[in-house]
Amino acid sequence: SKRVFASLPQMERGVAKVIGGDPKGNNFLYTNGKCVIIRNIENPAIADIYTEHAHQVTVAKYAPSGFYIASGDASGKIRIWDTTQKEHMLKYEYTPISGKVKDIAWTEDSKRIAVVGDGREKFGAVFLWDSGSSVGEVSGHSKLINSVDIRQKRPYRLATASDDTCASFFEGPPFKFKFTLRFVNCIRFSPDGSRFVTAGADGQIFIYDGTTGERVGSLGGEKAHKGGIYAVSWSPDSSQLISASGDKTVKLWDVGATTAVTTFNLGSDVTDQQLGCLWQKDHLLSISLSGYINYLDKNNPNRPIRTIKGHTKSIQCVTVHKNEGRPYIYSGSHDGHINILSALTDCQTGENDCFSGKGHSNQVSKIVTDEANELVTCSMDDTLRYTSISKKEYSASDVVKMDFQPKSVSVAAGGLSLAVCIGQIVLVKDKKKVFTLDNLGYEAEVGALHPGGTTAAVGGADGKVHLYSVQGNTLKDEGKALEVKGPITDMAYSNDGAYLAAIDDKKVITVFNVADGYSVKNEFYGHHAKPVTLAWSPDNEHFATGGMDMLVYVWTVSDPDQRLKIPDSHRLHHVSGLAWIDAHTLVTTSHDASVKQWTITY
Repeated sequence: SKRVFASLPQMERGVAKVIGGDPKGNNFLYTNGKCVIIRNIENPAIADIYTEHAHQVTVAKYAPSGFYIASGDASGKIRIWDTTQKEHMLKYEYTPISGKVKDIAWTEDSKRIAVVGDGREKFGAVFLWDSGSSVGEVSGHSKLINSVDIRQKRPYRLATASDDTCASFFEGPPFKFKFTLRFVNCIRFSPDGSRFVTAGADGQIFIYDGTTGERVGSLGGEKAHKGGIYAVSWSPDSSQLISASGDKTVKLWDVGATTAVTTFNLGSDVTDQQLGCLWQKDHLLSISLSGYINYLDKNNPNRPIRTIKGHTKSIQCVTVHKNEGRPYIYSGSHDGHINILSALTDCQTGENDCFSGKGHSNQVSKIVTDEANELVTCSMDDTLRYTSISKKEYSASDVVKMDFQPKSVSVAAGGLSLAVCIGQIVLVKDKKKVFTLDNLGYEAEVGALHPGGTTAAVGGADGKVHLYSVQGNTLKDEGKALEVKGPITDMAYSNDGAYLAAIDDKKVITVFNVADGYSVKNEFYGHHAKPVTLAWSPDNEHFATGGMDMLVYVWTVSDPDQRLKIPDSHRLHHVSGLAWIDAHTLVTTSHDASVKQWTITY
């Protein structure tokens, strides 16, 4: 069995993010990479991930019936799939435009779909959902179309907003071009069809008659926001709406009075720009450039009721650490972000958190915890960082600068850390560099300190494990190298120090018996592509491996034939990290930016 901790929406500066809501008001959905993520609005820890697109998915919208979702990707492909079954059976697939899909709208009978975006010959299409045949032309634009909406009652009207700074209005079906409006990022009809609004890069929101398309007013006089407006969402009763802006605020408008009732301030950082919003039943949601999802509080506009955190970029590494008896999952991603996730035990909810202050500025490549209750991380920003788990904040002083980019870090008793950098091995003691080895004569890929701190094992691209003894503050080459089948991709000692396991890009796993002079205990076969990550179970009898074949195996040290296989652990995505919460609970992370928790039964 498994639990899924979903990624956040993937964000891009200055680009609106469409967030969809289901008609019943229970779920909301968004996209990240090749995934569509559906989350329960009351308990966002409950999530479902749809992973059937071959390209990056850009937008997804529920049909008004609630039974289907249409999702569009960067290649122009639209998939229409079932929401009621866990399998999400595909109903229809079309390629109405030849480039990135930017927005999707359905007619209220769930029978027609409008799709807009980028294309070679056209920037939009309107078609019947069950045959794909056209029900009108989306014409009048010279550049990609960002936004589309359809009036949810007859007579149908369709409106589009484009990068050519125009909006267009169509009557139908079949939909025919009527006229254009100017400077628009987003266009949305009110639920009752009486009005539609346009929101623009110039910070203005205009109101139009839903039937004739005539302009009837604007919100907030001269300007609605100080910055560009990326999204608007109407209240279910069509009397109010919210707008999300690059000025880092969301505003709640009384449309009749054309004035702002509330201004929600979401911060002062660039990452607090608001690029998407959704009004769903009583919930007001907005999305920050950071990817964080804010639940806005009408009674306290300067502090959201809750903020959902997590990863927006692919996760590269993970570790688990118990703090005051509770397990937490620490994962590091491609953009340098480290997420703290409370693991799911009987009393816990899967809440995400992060460290305050300034952390890594580039990919976190490896993450471990030391005996001083610190997170030890190495990053492509050429540093090792030591971060107090209890303080939950980055320290400006506990950073060790490396001469070369570190690929791997491991720790042992006595304040020791071993950093394997490009062309150099560095021994660190009590957060100070005490010894470096250069001119290795092989390319070092990964290091592992024996838990006792007596030996440093370094895995090379030469298909060997090089053993060094730790003597005081130095590493001494013992002239001993263990042979494996190919370049080593990851390596770890068991927690009790009895075994050393290495995986290589020839898809072989080798376990050495430490006490017996590192004789080979067993070899393990099963991966179809390069394994890249390995983690020992706390029981020291089992370990897990994962890799490019998207498979995770749990192995038994004494019996290579006794293996558990988790196929499709992160569908269509490489497994990037593994960690154990206890002997029966495994955590997997992936390039899909999600974390999964699995119950393992032998």
